[in-house]
Amino acid sequence: MHKHLAMRTACAALLIVGLIAIRDAIRNSAHADEDGVSFWIPGFFGSLAAAPQQPGWSLTSMLYNTNVSASGNAAVAREITIGRFNPKINISVDAHVHADATIGFVAPSYTFATPFLGGQASAILLFGYGNNDTSLNASATASTDLLPFSITRSVALSQDTTGFTDLIPMFTDRWNAGVNNYMVYITGDIPVGLYNSSNLANIGIGHGAIDGGVGYTYFDEKTGHEFSAVAGLTGNFENHSTNYTNGIDFHLDWGASQFLTKQLQVGLVGYVYEQLTGDDGCAPVLCPFKSRVIGVGPQIGYIFPVAGMQGYVNLKGYGEFDAANRPDGWNVWLTFVLSPAPTAAQSSPPPIITKTPRS
Repeated sequence: MHKHLAMRTACAALLIVGLIAIRDAIRNSAHADEDGVSFWIPGFFGSLAAAPQQPGWSLTSMLYNTNVSASGNAAVAREITIGRFNPKINISVDAHVHADATIGFVAPSYTFATPFLGGQASAILLFGYGNNDTSLNASATASTDLLPFSITRSVALSQDTTGFTDLIPMFTDRWNAGVNNYMVYITGDIPVGLYNSSNLANIGIGHGAIDGGVGYTYFDEKTGHEFSAVAGLTGNFENHSTNYTNGIDFHLDWGASQFLTKQLQVGLVGYVYEQLTGDDGCAPVLCPFKSRVIGVGPQIGYIFPVAGMQGYVNLKGYGEFDAANRPDGWNVWLTFVLSPAPTAAQSSPPPIITKTPRS
């Protein structure tokens, strides 16, 4: 009897230790960038992504808001050998995360008049400042067949953070062949934004990343029909604060629109995001994280002259669905672009990129 009592006491102690570990794992996964948050925010590219640009300096400013939530259970059964017994300890984690972030971005860019590899090259640097308000409610429950009861631990956290984003440089090259337009790009994350591994809400992501891909735009100037698609892959460097490395991500952004007049554009936008490989370094009870999400929504754009230059304003939004291991909800971008005006020979609507940055 004393032996069984000691074993049950040991089991209870193991359960408590395990629950504390689960609680810490929940906290770490929630506040770190690795909890379903990627460098590439789906929807970065929009309509006319691969169409030619006007040579010279341009300035893009964006007001971005995302409101997402995530909930789910992670269950793990572990076999622990104590003496000649093999009791099963069942640990169930239930968590709910909600984030509301609003960030203003600025992206100066320069398009070169001299061809590069036969195409039109552009260099862009994106940075921003904003607010991230995140809350987390989670509980972990453990039970074993040696004990007549279960043990539950709960955590409730919230944080409101304001600061600067990471720096995101980008280089693109575009080729035009009538109604067909092609693009390649390379970009990455310089992790200088506000990030702390003990924070629930961050503005930066805490690690470097590199991303590259290809794009295509069909644009018929006579009919005003337009369709664009950009596909890419993201590779991530280790987050040294958490010893965590995100997996390889695939993303496809698309946009379809119709120019009703020379100035007014309406249409749809969407994206598909799929994590191809699991993360490295997260707690065994939560790994492997492989995120997925799909989004679709409307867009409207308008072109107008501004002091001898050309202004363009675009409003687009996405509703998300089919999410896995990633917060989902909705997001909205209001974008304003100031660029050199087209020449007199260019009577068609100008090819404006309505791309959206990493939050």
